[in-house]
Amino acid sequence: MTHFSRLADQAKILMPGVLLAVTVALASLFISSRYGGPVMLYAILFGIAFNFMNDDPKTKPGVQFASKRILQLGVILLGASVTFSEIAELGWGTALLVVAAVTTTIAAGFLIGRSAGLSGPHSTLSAGAVAICGASAAMAIASVLPQTKDSERNLILTVVGVTTLSTIAMVTYPSLTHLFGFTEMQAGVFLGATIHDVAQVIGAGYIVSDDAGAVAAVVKLMRVTLLAPAVFIIAMIFSRHAGAEATGRAFPIFLFGFAALMAANSFGLVPAEARAGLAGASRFALVVAVSALGVKTSLKDLFEVGPKPVAALALQTAWLAVFVGLAVAFGKGVLPH
Repeated sequence: MTHFSRLADQAKILMPGVLLAVTVALASLFISSRYGGPVMLYAILFGIAFNFMNDDPKTKPGVQFASKRILQLGVILLGASVTFSEIAELGWGTALLVVAAVTTTIAAGFLIGRSAGLSGPHSTLSAGAVAICGASAAMAIASVLPQTKDSERNLILTVVGVTTLSTIAMVTYPSLTHLFGFTEMQAGVFLGATIHDVAQVIGAGYIVSDDAGAVAAVVKLMRVTLLAPAVFIIAMIFSRHAGAEATGRAFPIFLFGFAALMAANSFGLVPAEARAGLAGASRFALVVAVSALGVKTSLKDLFEVGPKPVAALALQTAWLAVFVGLAVAFGKGVLPH
């Protein structure tokens, strides 16, 4: 059998499940664009409706492939959204704030999760999703954590929770910036450094003003650049401390693709038209991966968990908002104002 024949046979095996995930993703994108609302949440809920197909031998291999390999492709393509020059425009003070916010939120969020009774990997997953970039970060971090029987359930809970909280923040945080008398620049920094998902950051920023929206988007991209180093560090830590029932994950080689694409974009090697296309492809790949995760998820398993993961996510989100809010309020002369 030739290499091409083997690839063709593998494609036939994967195609039904991948098409299922793509169909759910397209439906989610259509509903989100037509009626509003977070596309990732739609993808999970619609995917769960097809959970009965996860045990079908025709669709299971493709669903598994979509939830892992297409996820990695989406993270790699996310590198096209970031350039070093955009980040440099807001100065070293903003960069230090973002690094401090991400670092302290992962550390404090881990302790919050453990205090709520979550496992170490689940606490890290939850804290990392809040600290960096919501659902995208959750999926990237989950790919390097030790795999247990609860891993996929914990990932779905985190994606649902962080997406819901991000939507709530998009609606409520702009009012907070007015309440505390932030300037448009300060509001942009606050929104970009605290809201979890990119789409909600942009939505909240432009609720305040066009300038605040532009600043919020760049600050959010600063957080995205920290995804690769954060995942590398998490992978190294958990590769040394995998529990007895955990299966170690391979080192995240796909993050080299993310870093390489970000570097190429920063040096002007990616044309503007291609950059927009790659960013859109990244978004679609991530929605497909979340749709596949939804198909793999049982509502019964989710309801058995209880309120602790949600409480941990809410407290981690509050930590990030308070930390950044105080820094912005008292950072005059260092942060943009």
